[in-house]
Amino acid sequence: MPDTTTRPRLAKVEVVANLASGGVGADAREELERILGEAGISPNIRLPEPGGLVDSLRAGLDTGPDLLIVLAGDGTARAAAELAGPDGPLIAPLAGGTMNMLPHAVYGRRPWQEALRELLEDGVERDIGGGCIGGHRFLCAAILGSPARLGAAREAAREGDIAGAVQKARKAFQRAFTGRLRYSIDGGPRAKAEALVLMCPIASKIMNDEAPALEAAALNPRGAGEVVRLGINAIVRDWRVDPAVENQPCRRARIWGAHAIPALLDGESTMLPPASEVYFDPRICRVLALPVEER
Repeated sequence: MPDTTTRPRLAKVEVVANLASGGVGADAREELERILGEAGISPNIRLPEPGGLVDSLRAGLDTGPDLLIVLAGDGTARAAAELAGPDGPLIAPLAGGTMNMLPHAVYGRRPWQEALRELLEDGVERDIGGGCIGGHRFLCAAILGSPARLGAAREAAREGDIAGAVQKARKAFQRAFTGRLRYSIDGGPRAKAEALVLMCPIASKIMNDEAPALEAAALNPRGAGEVVRLGINAIVRDWRVDPAVENQPCRRARIWGAHAIPALLDGESTMLPPASEVYFDPRICRVLALPVEER
């Protein structure tokens, strides 16, 4: 277990910031230099184009920093966690995207400037666990099955391609309810679901942050009307209360589809093999976190 009582050494700091991301801001370099400078730190700041983010993460990690600060979207934060690994440098995933699932789970709903100042003053080392599936990691949530196809529509909308977003959303709805998943949780019997949602402890509302398992929720709406009802429940109260949802703890699960399985991992779209296995890993990466009482 990491020592959460001693302030980590932060002599060498690398920063990767995506200025094109929704929550970063045009003055990010100046703000980063000012906030880190106030803490006596001279960072190396990288401002890559969106297509060069992963290369910049690798380059930053290759320098052997004490801390890698990531100011970008959820996909970049997840990539940083995968690349750093459980024994690599500390990472600080700041809220620079549109959804900011991981930053909000780790730091609460703070502006990135506020979170950074508090981290530099009171930050502690913390191991973050999550899910592993098909060679990928996720630290907040994975959605497997036909609803994950809407991720492509979201990406098109985020890039300003409204016509493409509408077309992709139409295709996603047309393919809904046409290929249910089969799954088995912790060696139990096979069951069927339209989609399987896997929540990591840090993002789950019903699990302790240190729980050694994922929260698995099977979604079984039987038509468009139940999809609408599920959406309303997700907005006005906890979606878990919907009768189309069945949830339970999960250390390991096997999932089968008739074809490649569409997936959203921390908001990023991918395709998984028709037979996939997911398991909980208690140490995906190390983050510079706030003390529990400050989150």
